[in-house]
Amino acid sequence: MTYCLAMRLDEGLIFLSDTRTNAGIDNIGTYRKMHVVHAADDRVFVLESAGNLATTHEVLDLIERDLNTPGEHTSLATVNHLFEAALYIGELSRSVVKRHREGLATVNADATSTFILGGQIAGDRPDLFLVYPEGNYIRVSDTRPFFQIGETKYGKFMLELAVHAKVGLDDAVKIALSSMLSTARANLSVGPPYDLGTYRNGSLHLVEHRIEEDSETLARLHDAWLQLLTDAIDQLPPVHVEG
Repeated sequence: MTYCLAMRLDEGLIFLSDTRTNAGIDNIGTYRKMHVVHAADDRVFVLESAGNLATTHEVLDLIERDLNTPGEHTSLATVNHLFEAALYIGELSRSVVKRHREGLATVNADATSTFILGGQIAGDRPDLFLVYPEGNYIRVSDTRPFFQIGETKYGKFMLELAVHAKVGLDDAVKIALSSMLSTARANLSVGPPYDLGTYRNGSLHLVEHRIEEDSETLARLHDAWLQLLTDAIDQLPPVHVEG
């Protein structure tokens, strides 16, 4: 399982992903799910993935191949807008699934992957796109400026809280991490290390952090949320239950 999220704020973008790919008492694997592509000096792309890991890796290899192959062809270095990059990622993903569909059908395996694409091309505003396995996409909206993929249900409320409070980039990072902690607490298949990326508008540079399981920051955040939630119980209005 996977949990990845991305948020678009007035100041920039936030990306956060876990690294767990399978989980059990004696079977825990980790792989990076947030990938940064500096295709040219005037652009930066961030790709988060959920679904078939092999498909994701092949899509990433095809992106790298196209960037390193001379000649006129579509690549993340040649697209003019982020939505064109989303279409390009979708086409690559579909081609990979089609190539392996027959073999995977013999073991009833699902080869599809879903991607969150974000970043900025100079001249355009930073943006986020959710790229579906079918190859099409949706753009994040102003009323719901975040995307989730993977195990989405446990951490959604935290992200909605950030939207309601209209928080800035720094506070949104705290809320994003709280969303991740809530998800990991509820589902063993989501877990650390976590990859955090923050992007400030116009910088064309993603600041990346790897947050390990024994992170003091995570521990403080976890303890603070528990204390605040416990304290909030006393502030709730009374509920009269008739016997």
